[in-house]
Amino acid sequence: MLKVEQLTKTYPSTGGALTVLRDVNFEISAGATVAVVGPSGSGKTTLLGLCAGLDRPTRGTVAVAGEAIGGLDEDQRALVRNAHVGFVFQNFQLIPTLTALENVLVPVELAGDSTREAEARALLERVGLGERCDHYPVQLSGGEQQRVALARAFMNRPKILFCDEPTGNLDGETAKAMVELIFGLNRERGTTLILVTHDLDLARRCQRIIRLKGGAVSSDEVN
Repeated sequence: MLKVEQLTKTYPSTGGALTVLRDVNFEISAGATVAVVGPSGSGKTTLLGLCAGLDRPTRGTVAVAGEAIGGLDEDQRALVRNAHVGFVFQNFQLIPTLTALENVLVPVELAGDSTREAEARALLERVGLGERCDHYPVQLSGGEQQRVALARAFMNRPKILFCDEPTGNLDGETAKAMVELIFGLNRERGTTLILVTHDLDLARRCQRIIRLKGGAVSSDEVN
């Protein structure tokens, strides 16, 4: 489902080139659950962004569902993302001028499909927000906003779901409920899950843990 080879990302900086990721290699099979952990600055979010096609590598290759995306331009990567990828961000990234229902519908409307409102409503019902469809993000709590974001991520029926610190901005009880939703929806829909987290208890719920240190893989363990 995901294959990464010699993945390297370097950024220009005032002190010279800054290499954030260095020669990262791994493969993830369909349906697997994988946590990516490591200290701040180890390259976790950069790795996730490259794997999801949000950015291009300096060197190396990324293939999602058999499609090589590293060399594609932004429009081409967007097409691959919309076909295969769901993404949940730490800071929700909902569109403030759209209702919860409209936010969930964004991925399919970008693809030119305006026929799936019933499915979007069902997803919001599944995450416990069936009665909040017409509420705007400002009218929702942080946990509710993250549940809208999760429903949106599943709207395009992704083969692979990337979550970047999905509980990072939530309190303890809300975070626990969010975790159950992520794993529950993932299980129901047979999605591959890749999760960046600082929470080792959350990481241990995954089948596999990839540890990054200094931009490189320091360990890759099966739970």
